[in-house]
Amino acid sequence: MSSSRPSGLLTAVALAVAALFAGCTGPTAEPGPTALPGPTQSSTQTSERPSPPPPSGSPSGSASPPETPSGAVSPGEATAEPTPSPTPEPPPGSPDLSLVAGWSLQEKVGQIVIVGLPVAGPFQPTFDMLRDQKIGGVFLHGRTTAGRQPVKDLVDAAVDAAARGREPLFVATDQEGGAVQVLRGPGFSDMPSALDQAEMPASDLRAWSRRWGAQLARVGVNLNLAPVLDLVPQETAASNEPIGVFGRNYGYTAESVITHGNAFAQGQRDAGVQTSIKHFPGLGRVTGNTDSTVGVTDTVTGPDNPSVAVFEAGIESGSGLVMMSSAIYTRIDPDAPAVFSPRVVGLVRELGFDGVIMSDDLSATAQVEKVPAGERAVRAVGAGVDLVLASARPSVAPAMVDALIRAARNDPAFAAKVDAAAARVVAAKAGV
Repeated sequence: MSSSRPSGLLTAVALAVAALFAGCTGPTAEPGPTALPGPTQSSTQTSERPSPPPPSGSPSGSASPPETPSGAVSPGEATAEPTPSPTPEPPPGSPDLSLVAGWSLQEKVGQIVIVGLPVAGPFQPTFDMLRDQKIGGVFLHGRTTAGRQPVKDLVDAAVDAAARGREPLFVATDQEGGAVQVLRGPGFSDMPSALDQAEMPASDLRAWSRRWGAQLARVGVNLNLAPVLDLVPQETAASNEPIGVFGRNYGYTAESVITHGNAFAQGQRDAGVQTSIKHFPGLGRVTGNTDSTVGVTDTVTGPDNPSVAVFEAGIESGSGLVMMSSAIYTRIDPDAPAVFSPRVVGLVRELGFDGVIMSDDLSATAQVEKVPAGERAVRAVGAGVDLVLASARPSVAPAMVDALIRAARNDPAFAAKVDAAAARVVAAKAGV
């Protein structure tokens, strides 16, 4: 995708940015869903993917009509055909609204919410939301070592509950590796951390990631909320609670993060699993974890920081989704968490990205806990977010859906944002 940013930025970053970084929230005692990947569709929705070739590495474990020139023709003057003006190209991020033409508001709002489905239960409240509120996606939340078949059974049940929907489900989870790996047991490899993955040759990592992605695809997971592209300074990694403490970063330089993070993402997509790079514009420069800490703020990262350039590279590599951070970035917008900030969300579009921008979990994160649940969803979509994640506490999702519907009914401009967001999500599901 094209980028409106200076062309030399990525090159400069790749050569000399060891001391410049950005951040991302991560797990605390047990890692939380700060980069929420999701399961690919089960066999009831998509065909089984072929097994990947064995890897060589060995890791442990709406356009305007043409304008016609105006003006009367003088007597005897030739009447040449008017030359229409060129049709202007839509601005970056403009979606195909025909994808949701004729849909009800409930259906459109349902597409822009993804709700938690606990891998250890209870499941019925989530299934009810899929049926009654036409929710378009689930996030497999928690941890399980039960292996492939129980996970596939759970995903199949979710697919059945959503069977009346217009579109297939996004089934997402966090399968990064290391401390953040939701699905384990028979049928799932024991994945090394991103820090360890960064020690592999990029070609080997891509091959291994294709294998790991195929394991997700076989149980119906079609969206992995990974990889983490947060740029963490090595000297402060031990105090970076969301990322560095858990080795979720692909090394400590922009070059390493770009090379290995993109290799992981490409391998997942080779297996038919979409990716969401996270957490824009980066959590590597913060100390606290937004999942459990209030007031997490980055005072370093600005629009031209190498951390942003790393995400630009991830976008150009083909990731279909970008996850927003919930931290505050004083050099971009000091007045709101990134996920609620039109400036920060808009920066993603300035990078040439026309895919889905999603939130981190907004159901239980401490950083935004003082904002009522419904208002969280409205503020995020109002800022330009397309997909709202309510994973850790799925019980708040109905309040989010109701608030989004009310806001759209009361404000045509907000309703247009809902239309655009739903169209982008539908396009992502179709792989376009």
